[in-house]
Amino acid sequence: MQPRAVTVQVLPDYRLAVSFDDGSSGVVDFTPLLHERDTGVFASLRDPQRFSEVFINAEWGHLEWPNGADVCPDVLYQKAHRSAVK
Repeated sequence: MQPRAVTVQVLPDYRLAVSFDDGSSGVVDFTPLLHERDTGVFASLRDPQRFSEVFINAEWGHLEWPNGADVCPDVLYQKAHRSAVK
């Protein structure tokens, strides 16, 4: 089973620091995702205020925003750990 997100902290420049229930953590840059399309649920998160409304869905361990955007734990974990090895 993939580790679940347990904490999230909003950082400047559309980045999030995320820790997981396996004790690991990393920083995920959401800039590419927010700018790959001009429409959709992620486009509205270009507003820094809306982006900062991120929360963890306690049942599934993924990130979510009030507008319905979400990122599954598998992708989140992979991206967080990719940034940690750079």
